[in-house]
Amino acid sequence: MKKMTLALAAGLALAGPAYAQTKISDDVVKIGVLTDMSGQFSHEAGEGSVTAVKMAVEDFGGTVLGKPIEVIVADHQNRNEVAIAKAREWYDVGKVDMIANLINSSIALAVTNVAQEKSRIAIVNGSGSSRLTGDSCTPNSIHYAYDTYALGQGTGKALIKEGLNSWYFLTADYAFGHALEADTAGVVKANGGTVVGAIRYPIDTADHSSFLLQAQASKAKVVAIAGSGTTFINAVKSAKDFGLTDGGKQTIAGLLVWITDIDSMGLTAAQGLVLTNGFYWDRDEDTRAFSKKFFAKMKRMPHMGDAGDYSSTMHYLNAIKAAGTDDAKVVMAKMREMPVNDFFAKNGRVREDGRFIHDMYVYEVKKPSESKYAWDYYKLHAVIPGDEAFRPLSESKCPLIKK
Repeated sequence: MKKMTLALAAGLALAGPAYAQTKISDDVVKIGVLTDMSGQFSHEAGEGSVTAVKMAVEDFGGTVLGKPIEVIVADHQNRNEVAIAKAREWYDVGKVDMIANLINSSIALAVTNVAQEKSRIAIVNGSGSSRLTGDSCTPNSIHYAYDTYALGQGTGKALIKEGLNSWYFLTADYAFGHALEADTAGVVKANGGTVVGAIRYPIDTADHSSFLLQAQASKAKVVAIAGSGTTFINAVKSAKDFGLTDGGKQTIAGLLVWITDIDSMGLTAAQGLVLTNGFYWDRDEDTRAFSKKFFAKMKRMPHMGDAGDYSSTMHYLNAIKAAGTDDAKVVMAKMREMPVNDFFAKNGRVREDGRFIHDMYVYEVKKPSESKYAWDYYKLHAVIPGDEAFRPLSESKCPLIKK
């Protein structure tokens, strides 16, 4: 027996650190998709985000380090208390290792704090507030697809260059809208433009008429809608109905536009919108290949949230494989160390503040006459290199950054 024990010990020693460090907690890697399944942001996340995460798990092979990967789903109902309770339940009782998507910025800000408290991981794709890698950054979270700073950099600069230098903001009254207005206004002013006014609307409003009348009366060259979801779609349609854009009087800027929004509005209503995005399905052969697979499951083309959910889940699983463990601290370090080269990003990297750095793109929505096939909606204006698209660390308020 003593000889057998010594032989086993010798065998483990020969196997080296890779064997010793291989550890999957609870014998399963569990990913929780916490998203809006039924509310106004469900078209920007919901079933699409769930499908994207499950596609990544399937394409990875369904197991990592010999252990199964499980995906569970919950609807946060756009209520912070529901999201926080579910995150605590998942981390404490469900043994969830990583929570994905987290559309709705106030919810993302709350849940990333829970991830830090519980020493687990949260990867944000649906939400945009730049505070997630600013004053509210955590060592346990990654902000992946886009943020309000990048959106403002792209759309703000593009329109200022066209001489559209006076802006009025129609802003959704929640964390994302506030951050988007602040970041874009900063870009406008830094580039010689002026902000002539702003008004905030409840995110559940169905009637934008009074807000739009004030925007129209401002005579600003640009009416910038700092919001998302069905209220954004309704606002653009109402702006057209009110004649804001007739004869080039005012330009509507969608500061966050999903391709599903364009499909819902139709090109007649959406044509001419200038927008900034992290992903377009028809950009190149790699994006088209992924999008074809996604379309087969969802019967629509993916947007940057879907693409980000897939890419970030794949990056997370690759990091576990490389690290030999699902320990949150070790995996986070590995994700910061490893570059991302896939259909979503080339030479993408996770910065120390949790910001995923990658190129962003400025597009204009095509006229109906310019669209040649289904979902052919965008024409490229500019490519913004990742180091220029996102807030530089020298300006960061993230407490993790050493200055």
